[in-house]
Amino acid sequence: MERIESHACFGGRQEVWRHASAVLGCDMRFGVFLPPQAEAGPVPTLYWLSGLTCTEQNFVTKAGAQRAAARHGLALVAPDTSPRGEAAADDPAYDLGQGAGFYVNAVAAPWAAHYRMHDYVTAELPALVEATFPVTASRGVAGHSMGGHGALVAALRHPGRYRSVSAFAPICAPSRVPWGEKAFAAYLGPDRDAWKAWDACELIAGARERLPLLVDQGGADEFLDAQLRPDLLEAACAAAGHPLVLNRRAGYDHSYYFIASFIDDHVAHHAAALAEDRP
Repeated sequence: MERIESHACFGGRQEVWRHASAVLGCDMRFGVFLPPQAEAGPVPTLYWLSGLTCTEQNFVTKAGAQRAAARHGLALVAPDTSPRGEAAADDPAYDLGQGAGFYVNAVAAPWAAHYRMHDYVTAELPALVEATFPVTASRGVAGHSMGGHGALVAALRHPGRYRSVSAFAPICAPSRVPWGEKAFAAYLGPDRDAWKAWDACELIAGARERLPLLVDQGGADEFLDAQLRPDLLEAACAAAGHPLVLNRRAGYDHSYYFIASFIDDHVAHHAAALAEDRP
């Protein structure tokens, strides 16, 4: 573990750390915001999963989440979006390879050697964070676009691991849209039945935990109809009786301007759920 950034921020500290990941077989970076309450004792943690082309820096510098996290006493952890380095397979396109891990565990060559982002963000990283920083084992998970897909799938695949989940403009049905079809074919192989284990709309029907979903979607998002398909998530939740709040925000696009506009609502959503674990 090596701390490579540290900044005073809303009474707490915004840091960036680098570590060797055994799961991914490469060095990884993640941002961690420790609120002022962490000086008095362990605090709950909200994990943020970013979208295509992003690193940990996008959320750390653009979302403006630290103010709300300091108010509610939450730590924020924002990992990178894929394995990095010369050893990790890559692709010239922005929507595959480095910067586009899709938060799945790849099984097809050449990706399987390093691309196990699901295990990294749901197991290895939380274990490292909880062993290193003044945080509890109470976790929420959120994300944007590809990371919104990752957050929903992480919560649905691991009942009891998270107390809360939310997403901004998630790729709701990746096995049925171009971004997801391309990534799943590469990482998971041609068997479309195997893709269902990584698709939130497919997982909803058999979910063993009815953790409420909070989703915000911009009405002016250029990817709304072709890539995101919140209508399919809404239909899947209605059919399964799964609790969903889907906020359609007129005029907002896919950018961090959208995220920054409503991030306080999402932090409050997680804080309310995570507060139930406090004395």
